[in-house]
Amino acid sequence: MKRTLTCLAVSAALVVPGLAMARPVTLHTTLKNYGGDGAYLALYLTNSSGAYVRTLWVAGEKSKYYKHLTDWYQATSGKAAEINGITGASVGAGRTLKVTVDLEDALFDAGYSLNIDAAAEDMRDSPREISVPLTTAGAGQKVAGRRYVAGFNYGF
Repeated sequence: MKRTLTCLAVSAALVVPGLAMARPVTLHTTLKNYGGDGAYLALYLTNSSGAYVRTLWVAGEKSKYYKHLTDWYQATSGKAAEINGITGASVGAGRTLKVTVDLEDALFDAGYSLNIDAAAEDMRDSPREISVPLTTAGAGQKVAGRRYVAGFNYGF
């Protein structure tokens, strides 16, 4: 029995770190020249059922505008704990936001999606402006948004 427990402990010590391995992933979001003020963006993950998992980055520092990032805001209820330390300035028209985040290997090819909600002052909100499956094959593949995003891709 003691030998079995020792084997289990050693196996777990070898396997568990592999499950928690993460890799740096760079997210590139380029906005269209839509002719308005800087856009607020919420970059976040959802699972295979479409349920919110976590926020990766929020571009835009004034929390009073977060309610316009409608899908993300509804999922997080705008809680500051969801975004502490992962915010930056809004992104100007025609500009690019480049953010590097650590994502666990287990998230890739497992049904998760990268999503971006977008909003610009005095313009229409754009929930799920981008929604792409998080796959290893999808790395480097550029996709266009619906209203404000000219192109988005992620890479390792």
